[in-house]
Amino acid sequence: MNASSVVAAAAPPERGLERGLERGTAAYRRANLALFLAGCSTFSLLYCVQPLLPEFARDFRLSPASASLALSLSTAALALAIFAAGALSQQISRRRLMFASMALAAACNLLAAVAPSWPLLLLARLAEGALLGGVPAVAMAYLAEEMDARHLSGAMGLYVAGTAFGGMMGRVGMGLLVEIGDWRTAMAIIGGTGLAAAFGFAALLPPSRRFAPRRGFVLRQHLHAWAAHLRHPGLLRLFAIGFVLTSVFVALFNYVGFRLAGAPYRLGPAQISLIFLAYVFGMFASPLAGRLADRFGGRWPLAAGLALMAVGALVTLAQSLTAIIAGISLITFGYFVGHSVASAWVGRLARSDKGHASSLYLLFYYFGSSITGALGGWAWQHGGWGGEVALTASLAAAGIVLALQVDRGERRA
Repeated sequence: MNASSVVAAAAPPERGLERGLERGTAAYRRANLALFLAGCSTFSLLYCVQPLLPEFARDFRLSPASASLALSLSTAALALAIFAAGALSQQISRRRLMFASMALAAACNLLAAVAPSWPLLLLARLAEGALLGGVPAVAMAYLAEEMDARHLSGAMGLYVAGTAFGGMMGRVGMGLLVEIGDWRTAMAIIGGTGLAAAFGFAALLPPSRRFAPRRGFVLRQHLHAWAAHLRHPGLLRLFAIGFVLTSVFVALFNYVGFRLAGAPYRLGPAQISLIFLAYVFGMFASPLAGRLADRFGGRWPLAAGLALMAVGALVTLAQSLTAIIAGISLITFGYFVGHSVASAWVGRLARSDKGHASSLYLLFYYFGSSITGALGGWAWQHGGWGGEVALTASLAAAGIVLALQVDRGERRA
C-alpha cells in the first residue's frame, strides 16, 4: 500500500463533512470544559510526585536521581503508551478511550499511595504513566478534527491551560496536603480527585461528529502514517521542539526543590510547592498564545516562548529567592506559550492521520521529560544548579533555531 492509498483510507466518512464546533455554541463550551478536565486530571496525576522527590529521597534513603524515577518512569511509559494510543484511537471511541485512561490511572495513583516499598511504588507509577497515554494524543486529535479550523489554536490553548491548572494543583495541592498529613494521604486525595474528573469528563464531552472508528487493525497502515509524518520536515522540527520544551521545563522543576530545600533557603515541602503557583502564568499564556497563532501564525510566538525559557533559566542563577521565583515564572510562561502553539501547529501540518501525528509529537515530548529529567540529576550532582542551567539553556537555544525553521518551505500556519 502506498502513501496515497493510506491517506485515502484515513479519509473520514461523509459525516466528516459536517462543520466543526464553533466558538459560542453549547457543544464548543462542553468540549472545552471536558478537555480542560482531562488535561487537569492527567497533569495533576502525572506530576503530583514532583514536590515529593526530596521526601522520597529521605524516606526511602535514595539519591536525588533515584528519587526522580517516580516521575521519569511515568513519563517514559506515557511516551510509549501515547504512541500506541494514537493508533488504537483510530479503532475505538475516543471518548471511551480517554475516560478509561483517566479512571484507571487515578486508581493506580491510589495504589501508589499505599505501596509498602519503593519498587512497588515505582511499579504503580509506571502503570499510571502507561494508562495516561490514552489521554493527551487522543485529546489533541479530537480537537484537531472536531473544532472549526478558525478556532483550533484557541481551543488547544484552553486544553493546555487545563494541563497548566492540573500541574499546578497536583504540585501545590500535594505540598499543602503533605503539610497537613503525610505524602501517602496526599497522593490518595489526588487519586480520588482524578476519578471524579474522569466521570465529569465522560458526562460533558460531545460525541465525535467528524470521525468514525475504522474496522480492523492494519499495522501496515499505521506504519505508513507514522513514516509519512516523520518524513515531513516541518512536523519533524515540531517533534524536536516538543522534546526541548519538556526537557527544559521538567529538568528545572525536578531539581529546584532540592536547591530550595538546602542552604541557605531551607524551605519545607509546602513552601517549595508554592513555587508551582507560577503555573497561573501558564493558564493565561496558553489561550493568549493560541489566539496570537490563529492571527499571526506560529513561528514567532513559538520562538518567543523558547526564548523566555532560556532567559528564565539564566535568571535563576541568582541567589535571591525573589529572582529564582521570577526566573521560574518566565520559564513557565514561555513553556505554555510554546507547547500550546506547537500542539496546534502539529494538527495543522498533519493533513491526515492527525492522531498519529499527535502521538509522535507527544512521544518526543514525554521522552524529553524522562530522558532529560534523569540527565538533569547527573547535571545537578556534578555541576550543581549552574550545570542544570547550562544544560537547559542550551536546549532552549537549540529550540529557538528549530522554531524559526518550522515553516521553511511551508505556507504560514
